Amino acid sequence: MTSSTSKPVPVKLDPDIRERIKRLAAGRNRSAHWIMREAIEQYVEREEKREAFRRDGVRAWNEYQAAGLHATQEEADAWLARLEAGEDAEQPECRV
Repeated sequence: MTSSTSKPVPVKLDPDIRERIKRLAAGRNRSAHWIMREAIEQYVEREEKREAFRRDGVRAWNEYQAAGLHATQEEADAWLARLEAGEDAEQPECRV
């Protein structure tokens, strides 16, 4: 992010949080501004990933509801165990 595209945004923080941010900043030889930007950036990235995961789950559920294709838990566990062991295993066959 370049400074030419950055715009200040006011954020109201209670005094306790402000002091905690100042302590973190001092301990890392950074500014409080840097700590807040970093925290917001990490939060947004984490929440975007969480939302994408949720959307993927909803999409998978909708596909299952429409098609009924599935593998059993035992088949999935066995497949994942082979992958974890470093084997190049084919995924289980899906069926209705």
